[in-house]
Amino acid sequence: MARAARLGATSDREADFIRAGGVLFQAGQGISIGQRTEAYERAMAQVAGKNPSDTESQVFYALAMLSNVSPTDKTHAKQKQAIAVLEPLFRAHPDHPGLAHYLIHACDSQELAQQGLPAARAYAKIAPSAPHALHMPSHIFTRLGLWDDSIQSNLASKQSAHAHGDAMGELHAMDYLVYAYLQEGKDGQAQLVVEEMKGMRSLDMNEFAIAYAATAMPIRLAVESGRWSDAAKVEALANVSPSIQAIAIWSKGMGLARTDRAGEAREEVARLRRIEKQLRDSGDDYWAVQTAVLADEVSAWSSQASGNADQARLLLQAAADREDSLEKRPVTPGPILPAREQLGDLLLLQGHPEAASDAYGAALIQAPGRRGALLGKARADQGVH
Repeated sequence: MARAARLGATSDREADFIRAGGVLFQAGQGISIGQRTEAYERAMAQVAGKNPSDTESQVFYALAMLSNVSPTDKTHAKQKQAIAVLEPLFRAHPDHPGLAHYLIHACDSQELAQQGLPAARAYAKIAPSAPHALHMPSHIFTRLGLWDDSIQSNLASKQSAHAHGDAMGELHAMDYLVYAYLQEGKDGQAQLVVEEMKGMRSLDMNEFAIAYAATAMPIRLAVESGRWSDAAKVEALANVSPSIQAIAIWSKGMGLARTDRAGEAREEVARLRRIEKQLRDSGDDYWAVQTAVLADEVSAWSSQASGNADQARLLLQAAADREDSLEKRPVTPGPILPAREQLGDLLLLQGHPEAASDAYGAALIQAPGRRGALLGKARADQGVH
């Protein structure tokens, strides 16, 4: 950005873009990422205001809004502001890849997913050789439970990413692919994807999205298949961030608790609490809350294994409420095992089919078409009637 400023601008519009970019990438002690992105949004609002008929000024302003979305805002106020800018432009420019891309991000929530479906259907056709363009529609497909569409989207993205040497794009598509296969009961296909991932060499575990996918995929397979002994054997990959280590520790703790090894599971809860504190102390509140949810889940199932059913229910209810209060990050198709779905499992196990049915129903509102919740609700409803 300093070089751009030195080179100078050929128009006021270009100068404004350079100034806005300088705000985003400003270096200064004590300036947080949030402060930079908020300043950038204000700068881009000025650019958009001065250039109301310029498509790119409006597009980048909408993207700046999306950079400041709060995961705790379940009204999706910023997303709706961005959509109000992007949708009319997309109707006017239906082959614009940025518009389709950012609309999908803006609509990546349970409330707004249906609104993002036209962009999802269009994006892969706009940029058919770009791995990320092939993958992005599956964010909407996942929200709507359109598993066949998600599978086709991620198979194409995975193949394109591999051809481009894009390991992050390939792993990201593979994680979404495993998730979709499992929802259709295609555990064998999911297993093949996991085995392919294990055979990949020289993966950079310092890249968050790579480390997340490599950690999550085999855990999804074990947990969604109910293979708790396999889940208990999971160990964290080396050199990954604490928030990703927490997922592996959660898997081990859940596996131990679900195989009646409550004492050992509580040791994993203690490890999760230490990571939660580490994340909170570093200012990473989002992943600190997510880790707290994981700890509560393992603690709940440990309580159940120890015969304390009431405490198990209270802990899992609190975990579900906390998880539902936050939006997921784009790095994941969803929690490994949603807390509200787990609450249904627990209530059914404890002999409360009507309450279990309600929990599964609520889980399916958040994540339509999830196999575990659908099967659980069917079992619970049979118990009620």
